[in-house]
Amino acid sequence: MTSETTHTAPASETIEQLEQEGDAAADFLEGLLDIADIGGDLAMDVRAGRAYVSIESDGDDSLRLLADPDTVSALQELTRLAVQSSTGRFSRLILDVSGSRDARRRELEGLVERAGLRLDEGASQASLPAMSSYERKLVHDIAAERGLVSESYGEGAQRHTVLRRA
Repeated sequence: MTSETTHTAPASETIEQLEQEGDAAADFLEGLLDIADIGGDLAMDVRAGRAYVSIESDGDDSLRLLADPDTVSALQELTRLAVQSSTGRFSRLILDVSGSRDARRRELEGLVERAGLRLDEGASQASLPAMSSYERKLVHDIAAERGLVSESYGEGAQRHTVLRRA
């Protein structure tokens, strides 16, 4: 397995701390992939004040088993726990498997686009389905890029985003 590290903007945590999170995540994920006999290459980055770790295919098709969005979310939570155990700090690490996060962002962009069309047709607001906090954050960013106002409502697994015109 190979790994590489690149840098973008730091946030409240230092680049060094975020790299430490990425290293701890890589150690955990390498062990997990080895146990499961799944091939993959790890890459680490720092984006928007978060450690970002991605697992990319090394030519072996077995990684697709982990690319389901629910599986990626569960694996991300396990990885965050492993990082927290290793570093002693809460982790906001983002895990991507085979580009699944980029694919999901494109899906969310489509949802926001369709919601915008409903608003253009006269709806006062458009509710999106319940989704994870990470996905809601993406929706808020996408909505803002399109000049829409977004707010989250609900609790727990039922928390969802509602969009409206400014």
